Amino acid sequence: MGEAHVRTLDDPPAAPPAVGEHTESPADKGRVARLRTPRTPRLWFEILLIAVSYWTYSVIRNAVPEQKAQALRNADWIWRAEHGLGIAVEHTVNHAVNSVTWLIVSMNYYYATLHFIVTIGVLVWLYRWHPGRYAAARLALFATTGVALVGYYFYPLAPPRLMPDGGFVDTLIEHGTWGSMASGNLASMSNQYAAMPSMHIGWSLWCGITIALLAKPLWARVLGLLYPATTLTVIVSTANHFWLDALGGVLCLAFGYALARAWYGRLPHRLARYVMVAEPLKA
Repeated sequence: MGEAHVRTLDDPPAAPPAVGEHTESPADKGRVARLRTPRTPRLWFEILLIAVSYWTYSVIRNAVPEQKAQALRNADWIWRAEHGLGIAVEHTVNHAVNSVTWLIVSMNYYYATLHFIVTIGVLVWLYRWHPGRYAAARLALFATTGVALVGYYFYPLAPPRLMPDGGFVDTLIEHGTWGSMASGNLASMSNQYAAMPSMHIGWSLWCGITIALLAKPLWARVLGLLYPATTLTVIVSTANHFWLDALGGVLCLAFGYALARAWYGRLPHRLARYVMVAEPLKA
């Protein structure tokens, strides 16, 4: 009975274990193995990590040379490519929604605020009610955001609203949006030519997938799925992104989930909800 207790399919012992021998616990593993084992998140560490990570992301994103001329050339290429694919409807959507003042103003504030509010809210929800899945989900989000910096550096892209001959309405300027980093004096503090990939899509899709897979109420799962779809409508209606920018955000998120799965061995939603603390085996 003692042999059957310690023998595993992955690593069967060459000889029967000694009397009283214990299976290897996470504490006995190497440093990398311990890091790959889900642990209960520490609140002070998570707050510090998220704050420092977002600050670093913002500094790097805004430190990327704006390269306005190249960004505009890339925007022209994207616009021509979308025409070739038959999906260049951003101009029509932008003007149609802009004609409904209350709707476009709501979208302006949606774009400026929910990107942060919902993402932080989902992180808090995971931390509180799904601690065993939190670290893997957070890694997927962080990796998604980190790889986006590569796109900003190597492919500067102007949003449709900044194309001088595009005919798009800059709804943020047209109607005014308090607190938006894309209009007014705050525009000089943010790189306006970092539209590819769209992290509004990357983050909202991460939120939507997380909620849809982990929430219990049906209404919550439905809202989770509607959130990225609504965000896609908003970024196009406000002329902040092309459709293809959204595709870039999806690809970044795919990379983020792939990295999280490679590190933890499973996708976040397939991990245990709570961190299981292994008890020492008795002889």
